[in-house]
Amino acid sequence: MSLRGIFLRGGLGLALCSGLGTTAALAADNGAPPTARRPVTDSIQGVQVQDPYRWLENAIDPEVDAWGDAQTARARKILGDVPNYAAVKARLTELTTATSSAHYDLQAAGGKLFAMFNDPAMQQPQLVVMEASADPTTQVAVLDPNAIDAKGGTAIDWYAPSPDGKLIAVSMSVGGSEDGTLHIYDVATRKEVETPIPKVQYPTAGGGVAWAMDSKGFWYTRFPGKERNQDDQHFYQQAYFHRLGTAAAKDALILGEKDSLPRIAEILFDNRYSKNYVLASVQLGDGGKFAHWLLKADGTKVQLAKFDDGAVAAVIGHDDMVYLISRANAPKGKILKLSPLDPVLAHAKVIVPEGDNAIVSADWSHSLTLTKDRLFVQDIIGGPSQVRLFDLDGAAKGTLPLPDVSSVGEIEALPNGDVLYDVVTYLRPRYYARWTAATGKSAETSLKITSPAAFDDTEVLRDFAVSKDGTRIPVSIMRRKGTVMNSDNPTLLYGYGGYGLSQTPHFLGPRWRLWLDAGGIYVEANIRGGSEYGEDWHLQGNLTKKQNVFDDFAAAASMLIDRKYTKPEKLALMGGSNGGLLMGAMVTQNPGMARAVIASVGIYDMLRVELDPNGSFNTTEFGTVKDPDQFKALYAYSPYHHITAGTSYPAVMMTTGANDGRVNPMQSKKFSAALQAATSSDLPILLSISKSAGHGQGSALAERIEQQTDVLAFLYRQLGMKTPGTGTTN
Repeated sequence: MSLRGIFLRGGLGLALCSGLGTTAALAADNGAPPTARRPVTDSIQGVQVQDPYRWLENAIDPEVDAWGDAQTARARKILGDVPNYAAVKARLTELTTATSSAHYDLQAAGGKLFAMFNDPAMQQPQLVVMEASADPTTQVAVLDPNAIDAKGGTAIDWYAPSPDGKLIAVSMSVGGSEDGTLHIYDVATRKEVETPIPKVQYPTAGGGVAWAMDSKGFWYTRFPGKERNQDDQHFYQQAYFHRLGTAAAKDALILGEKDSLPRIAEILFDNRYSKNYVLASVQLGDGGKFAHWLLKADGTKVQLAKFDDGAVAAVIGHDDMVYLISRANAPKGKILKLSPLDPVLAHAKVIVPEGDNAIVSADWSHSLTLTKDRLFVQDIIGGPSQVRLFDLDGAAKGTLPLPDVSSVGEIEALPNGDVLYDVVTYLRPRYYARWTAATGKSAETSLKITSPAAFDDTEVLRDFAVSKDGTRIPVSIMRRKGTVMNSDNPTLLYGYGGYGLSQTPHFLGPRWRLWLDAGGIYVEANIRGGSEYGEDWHLQGNLTKKQNVFDDFAAAASMLIDRKYTKPEKLALMGGSNGGLLMGAMVTQNPGMARAVIASVGIYDMLRVELDPNGSFNTTEFGTVKDPDQFKALYAYSPYHHITAGTSYPAVMMTTGANDGRVNPMQSKKFSAALQAATSSDLPILLSISKSAGHGQGSALAERIEQQTDVLAFLYRQLGMKTPGTGTTN
């Protein structure tokens, strides 16, 4: 599911001749564990591609495991030896655990309000229920993973309450694997009441549940079992219906291959408002194309939209009308209204035409929220949010009040017509406001986060960089007031740029408080590949146009240098997952632009990523080597294939999790080995592999704090910063 300067691409064969194709066996990075070179040559689209570290792909090989342990031990030693490492970790732990508890993923059902509840004193968030008034003092825990596993190894993937609020369906997984099993709990007794159903959730396609209105059964996702070969265990997600008290083996298949669902289907359910229908939305891999079906209580179904119709999100209202976000001839999005009695998309009425700002349509959240007489539409304006209100025929009814440079993550309709919505800024933690239907006004609720990490001394600036092709790229700059622009400020630039996922304002929190206290500046770039300005912004940064993403980020870095925020010796870059690919491209295309790079759970060998289960889902975003033009583009920027021997590479810290089902850990292993062998600088190339984590989702609190401490220690050391509170220069 749901990754300006002098470029060193120089043709498809250059890097292989000068870098990966060399015969050196020992790491040029002094002190790195030596890595054997065992070249394998592939012929792809008529091009001979050499891979000297293919053997590191075998995760079950004891030699590979020992190599990974040696890499991790080295990283732990170097990071742990940074002056005041323990003090930084202690301060980060203090600020994190002193942060107030937080609620998120609110769901109203049965006259109650359910929520995920993150207590900083606990390793994992709990599932709680409270009165519909949203008063947190009334909450009780329904399910506490910490009681199941005190070390934090078990996590809740997602949950769904029954309409009467008496039962709760919960997917749980272990070790950050996101390999979920479905459990049903009685809310009053907090006892499990059904036999668990395995294989309902996996990183490739996620998972979900939609309850029947009588609360006696539910539609749910399930991956194949013995009916498929081992290579297809995480493909062919299908939808089943389960009646409580019956065996899951007898559950009826509702939606699957017989309905021409593809191998890389990702199914999402919605029936929050309708009593008569369930909407099943199916995404084609991770590229943003959706098909939609209406599922009826009698087991019949009708398809509303196909993958190429441009309907990227859909919701069924209280009136049983279907409201869709369409990008057909409207890359910023328009709202359609369609009757299930006339389920022909061409007959849908446009009730909100395309405007100047992009409508958000993230696949794991609902961009459209409905009450019985209002439609709430989330927009994004280059990063920050806007929420517009309409009646159900599209007449404008104003906007929700929001602070400057803020974002809204979720909007939950309550039974009485009121709405709860969360708000966050870079400088203030998330809080929930309540929009009251009777008055049309909003007020903050007691559902809010308080943090000892205050940012009264910090200012947020919105600026623009100019990319290689002249495109203006928004950036958000967080710095302490009075910072002098003398080119000597340690600066960290963060980016992502993919899958239509936008970088929105979020609370900086304890980690970046310690960064600012050490004299740092923190910057985020809204590069192409996201949807900050609509689908065109996304499409300009995917498939064969992926290079635009790297050019945008390089332009943001150059802007910070040109305007004297910092200089290359004081600049660090950071990204994870698809953003890890971005870091790999920056290291190989612009090795002298920054002193330090942090790349987490990243993708680096773009020619073999599609061979992994989740990599197949990613071909709709990155492309495939089976297509000549897409292969050419992939090979032109694939970081692993553009490492050049004898290059002075920056200091690099790579992290990965052994249980990662989204990005194969071998990606980080191969890239770090190749960099260690090639670099001519005296800066370290570090690799840390966690055997108790995956892609990051579901990681225990203690592990998250250690990873954040590692990041700060690495940056303090590489940029020569003073540790806050100690005055010690690293």
